[in-house]
Amino acid sequence: MAAKKPTPLFPTYIELTEHESADHPQLTKFLEQSPAWVMQHWSWAKDYLLYIGRNKSQHTYTRFRNDIEKFLLWVFLVDKQPVDDLRKADILRYIDFCVAPPVNWISTQLHDRFSIENGYFASNPKWTPFRQTPPKYDKERVLDPKKYKPSLQTLESTFVALNSFFRHLIDEEICFGNPIPLAKRDCKHLIKDSQVKTISRLTEQQWQYLLDTAVELAENDPLLERNLFIVATMKTLFLRLSELSERQDWTPMMSHFWTDEDNNWWFKAYGKGKKIRDITVPSGYLPFLKRYREWRGLSSLPSKGEQTILVEKIRGRGGLTSRQISRLIQQVFDAAFDKMKSEHGLDAAQKLNEATTHYLRHTGASMEIERDRPLKDLSEDLGHSSSATTDTVYVQVERRKRASTGKNRKVE
Repeated sequence: MAAKKPTPLFPTYIELTEHESADHPQLTKFLEQSPAWVMQHWSWAKDYLLYIGRNKSQHTYTRFRNDIEKFLLWVFLVDKQPVDDLRKADILRYIDFCVAPPVNWISTQLHDRFSIENGYFASNPKWTPFRQTPPKYDKERVLDPKKYKPSLQTLESTFVALNSFFRHLIDEEICFGNPIPLAKRDCKHLIKDSQVKTISRLTEQQWQYLLDTAVELAENDPLLERNLFIVATMKTLFLRLSELSERQDWTPMMSHFWTDEDNNWWFKAYGKGKKIRDITVPSGYLPFLKRYREWRGLSSLPSKGEQTILVEKIRGRGGLTSRQISRLIQQVFDAAFDKMKSEHGLDAAQKLNEATTHYLRHTGASMEIERDRPLKDLSEDLGHSSSATTDTVYVQVERRKRASTGKNRKVE
């Protein structure tokens, strides 16, 4: 028997903070027509997600919302037993479900959960908890929901979110045990990977093509000076996409560039965990900053207290969102891929076709490791809590050494 068609449970963080039952009539109807404990569970999850959004970030809220929503829909529509009754075996059954969900729980397109209709939030019947997407380098691929298979990273993320949720329920004295760690230990779908690690980064040649392409695009179309500035800044200052975009509680400004008493330049970034860090700004980056400011009709370098938005909209007010910045970066990736492919072939350029915005941060960090910059200094620029986290990048350097020493082995 096919599983019942799922319905969205939680809107965006802002909408959830202002949620009234009458605002979401279809969601309210679903909850009221379910057993009483379903509404109770939804309220538990709502309180948890609001806590995540308030104390972490809206990005973290969205990531955890997706996993908690899937889990509760399985609890409500498939398993039909309260969360506080679940044990290790039940969680393992849920993971089995995530590995092979019903086809009517999977879509191949991104659909909003709710839409405004007559002043109310209507549940979108096309929305599904699971989404199958083609690889970035093959967007035209025809997808078959029957062949959906989550990555190990997706399953790991599921365990992280569920573990956090159960810990919250324990803190609130709702549950008296956490089955997630034991279930993760015994999960047959998780494979411990002790093999060679790779970092999602560009080679020096690929990075040079990307930068040269950004410069060429800007020289041909002044509007693309923004693209050049964003690409150079993301890579050189090791920024995450969210650290360059406008958020509810932070807008990157020109005044976030500042100098100390020795005339060293720094950039103040608002990173993960709502932590502000100061990043060293190399001298080689300043010409890109000056070029960008000149295009905007500003003085050569930022002044103290300058209230100018760092990357602003061309039309409208305020700074760019993460999605808008990502599109600008993608323009450069696409152009660089076409150029490198025509000059060096598909194999040499393929990484540019696969690359995402986060490749820029990894590329910058990896190149710093390779020039023997102290790990502690790089760790602080990256905003890592410890040098041990940064050391995961160092694995790539060791892998190259290992590969070079292994090339000369003989068969005879």
